[in-house]
Amino acid sequence: MEAQDNKTVVVPMGNAIEDIKAREAIISDVYRCWYEANPSKAAYNTNLKDYINVRFLSINETIHHASMSYLSTLAVLQLDLILKTAHQVGKPVKPKPDNKNQADFSKILIMECPLIGIGIAKLTVGVKKKLA
Repeated sequence: MEAQDNKTVVVPMGNAIEDIKAREAIISDVYRCWYEANPSKAAYNTNLKDYINVRFLSINETIHHASMSYLSTLAVLQLDLILKTAHQVGKPVKPKPDNKNQADFSKILIMECPLIGIGIAKLTVGVKKKLA
């Protein structure tokens, strides 16, 4: 779902359970629409000069974390822009050994994308281990 699809989305601002659940549904819908528009489940990032693949694992994590915050939910509405234009900050880090979600990655990149009216959106990208 990109800004130009002319769809108005009302994002609840409160912290009540029903507001968080509504934001979870909005984020889930954004990913569903993005997947429909991007069957390869990947977006070319101009900074990395490579594709960022969006995986089911990251969707669940994003739905949980971003739904807790109004501004984070607004940022997810700009998913395509973030994937394509985020830039790496700092050096890659090693995956946490005790985190099973990071076990398939050789390194983790922290990326940022400035969003007008929202602030800096953070994107964490795992680089898959090479198969020998």
